[in-house]
Amino acid sequence: MRDYKWLHEYCLNRFGSAEALAARLPQPRPDAELRAIPDDRYLSLIALRVFRAGLKHSLVDAKWPAFEAAFFGFDPQKVVLMGAEHLERLMQDARLIRHLGKLRSVPRNAQFVLDVAREKGSFGALFADWPVSDIVGLWKYLARHGSQLGGLSAPRLLRMIGKDTFIPTEDMVTALKAQGIVDKAPTSLKELAAVQAAFNQWHAESGRPLCQLSVMLAHTVNH
Repeated sequence: MRDYKWLHEYCLNRFGSAEALAARLPQPRPDAELRAIPDDRYLSLIALRVFRAGLKHSLVDAKWPAFEAAFFGFDPQKVVLMGAEHLERLMQDARLIRHLGKLRSVPRNAQFVLDVAREKGSFGALFADWPVSDIVGLWKYLARHGSQLGGLSAPRLLRMIGKDTFIPTEDMVTALKAQGIVDKAPTSLKELAAVQAAFNQWHAESGRPLCQLSVMLAHTVNH
C-alpha cells in the first residue's frame, strides 16, 4: 500500500490547495461531546439510521418529527415498554414509515441503550471510550448487541453521531483494492483487520482522523 504522503499529494493535486481539501473533510466530535449527548438523542439517531437504510434520506427526515412524537421523544425508559399491540397501532399511523421490522427495532434498541447506560453510566460513554484504533470492533459490537445495525449501518451511524470512523463505501473499497489491501468489500474479520491496520498506519503517519482519511482515499478513485 502507498503511504500517507502519496495520499496527501494526490488529494492536493486533485483539489488544488490545502484549503480546498480541508473544506471537503469531516471533523469528528471530541470525546467529551460524545459523552454529553443524552441517551434519548442516541436512540433517535439509531432509529433514524435504521429507517434511512434502503430509503431516500430526505423522505425519512421529513417524517422524523412524527417519529419523535410517536416514540415519546425517544426516551428509552418509555420506548422499552412499547409492546406488540402498541407497535401494531403505529403500523396504522400514516405519518410514519410503516415497516414492522424497523418499528420493532426501536424498543429493542431502547433496551440496548439502557443496558449500556446501566453498565457505563451513559450510552455516550460507549463511543467516547472506544479506541478508534479498533473502530471495526465497535461496528461488530453495535451489530451484535443492537437491532438492524449490521452491514454499513454501524459505520454510517457512527458518522452521523460524529464518532471517528472510516466507511467502506463503494469508492473507498475500490481504492482499497487498488492499494492491494483487500480484493473485495471487507466483511470477514481478517479483511476488516487489514483495513483497520491500513488506516491505523495512515493515522500514525498523518495525525488525521479516520473520517478524513476515508474521504481522502475515496477521492483517489477516478470516475
